[in-house]
Order: sequence, then structure tokens, then C-alpha cells
Amino acid sequence: MSVDTPARSTAASSTEGRRRRGLMPEGSAYVAVGIALVGVGLTLGPILYLILGGFRTQGDLAANPTGFPDPFMWQNYWDILSKPLFWRQLLNSTLVAVATTAGVVLFGTMAAYPLARYSFKGRELVFVIFTTGLMFPLTVAVLPLYLLLRDMGLTGLWGLVIPQIAFGLPVTIIILRPFLAALPKELEEASFMDGISRIGFFWRMLLPLARPAMVTVGVLAFIGSWNAYLLPLLLLTGDPTGMTLPLGVTTFQGQHAAATTMIMAYTSLAMLPALAFFLLMERRIVDGLTGAVKG
Repeated sequence: MSVDTPARSTAASSTEGRRRRGLMPEGSAYVAVGIALVGVGLTLGPILYLILGGFRTQGDLAANPTGFPDPFMWQNYWDILSKPLFWRQLLNSTLVAVATTAGVVLFGTMAAYPLARYSFKGRELVFVIFTTGLMFPLTVAVLPLYLLLRDMGLTGLWGLVIPQIAFGLPVTIIILRPFLAALPKELEEASFMDGISRIGFFWRMLLPLARPAMVTVGVLAFIGSWNAYLLPLLLLTGDPTGMTLPLGVTTFQGQHAAATTMIMAYTSLAMLPALAFFLLMERRIVDGLTGAVKG
């Protein structure tokens, strides 16, 4: 007994040590995994149901709403992809999203640079003015904005890009400012000693160093522009070939109100490009936000 007791005591202490170091699963770990799986199911469930619904017929959907397609029907997707209207709306959404992203990243970085690196009177006031833009959502300003754009003659896709850039600047500057402020000042001073101007430092040194944060704000701007609906609803009415995909989905629903599976297929196709882009850039978004928080 005198030999066995210390052995059991050592084993118990070793087990307790492994638990404290997280080497052994505990009840809380299973609970966390279960909650995570529930969250994944709630997130992916509607998306998968929408995509699979596009492979069904109206009769199959009515007879078994929660089942799998039986049989799989590609006709709904083919009818949409074989028509030029979908591709034209896809091109419109891509052009607007790319132009908006480029403007947000460029002008946001140019505005965040002096707010992060320069010391001048009223700097914090200017930053506060930008941040107050977050308190004014597009839904509040959409009617006067529409009247202003109409009076200025800015209609169509360009009339959509300019206000989206303006509404994307506040969050861009908030993310970029701490990231740019965290860059070593010694690097800037060494560049000035080598004869590089402030503008040259911005283009040749700062932009490559700030690429992680710029990718983050660029992805957020792209997704926001791709999903925009209210402003396109006012500016892009009329010809369906001039609409973006979110607005095209609504128009398609009105034209095919009885074809639920066709609507599900069209909505899935409109959603997949932005979803794939976000999944591909998700790691870069986290890296950019981490750098901003550390800064």
C-alpha cells in the first residue's frame, strides 16, 4: 500500500496537470463545439436549402419541401445562365463593386495617412467628423442623396459608385488609422534622409506596408457594394440590363412569382460570387483587423 499510494497520487496530479494545460477534453469543450456546430448549421442551412432548391421542380418542392431534390434538375440554372441578362447584371455588379472598392481603398488610405502620421491643429476634430458618418445610415440620407445626384446629372452606374465610396470612407479610416499609426517612425525618418518626399514615402513605402489593412477594407467595401439594394433601387430603375444583381433578383421575382425554384436558382447564382470572394479573402480580413487592433 505504501508503494501504490504515491503512484496513484502521481497519476492524479499528472491528469490534473493535463487538464489544466488543455490536453484533455472537458465538458465545457464539448459544449463549445456543440454551440459552434449549431451556429454553423443555422448559417449554412438556409444557404444550402436555397442552392438545392434550385435543382428541384415545382412539384417536387410542393410534395417534399424539406427533402433533397429527386431527381436533380439542372434546367433552372441552365435557363438562367443561358440568357444574357444575368451576365449583364453580373457585369454591372462587378464593375460597381470594383470601382467602389478602388475608390474606398485609395481615398480612405489618403485620408487616414495624415490623420495617423501628421500632427496638426484640428486633427482629432477631423477624425471625429469622419467617425460621425457611421451614425448616418444610407436609409436616412437616400432621398436627399437621390435628389442631389439627379440635379447633378449623375445617374446610372457612376451615380451609384460615388455615394458608395463616400459611405464607405468612415469605417475605412477607422480601420486604417491605427494600422498606419503603428508603423515605425524611424522608417519614415530614414526615407526623408534619403531624399524621399512625403508623397514619395506614401506611394513607395507606406502603401506596401499597409497592404494587409487595405485588403481588409477593400473586401468589406466590395461585399457592401455587391449587396447594396436601396440606392440601386432609386438610381437604376427601368431597363433591366442596367441593373445590378440584387436589384435584378427582385425584378426576376416579380416576373416569375409562381416559379419558386427558378427564384431560388437565380438568388443562389447572385449570391455565390460574393460568398466565394469572402471565403477566399477571410484570412486576410482577420490579419488586417488584427494589425489594426494591435496598433
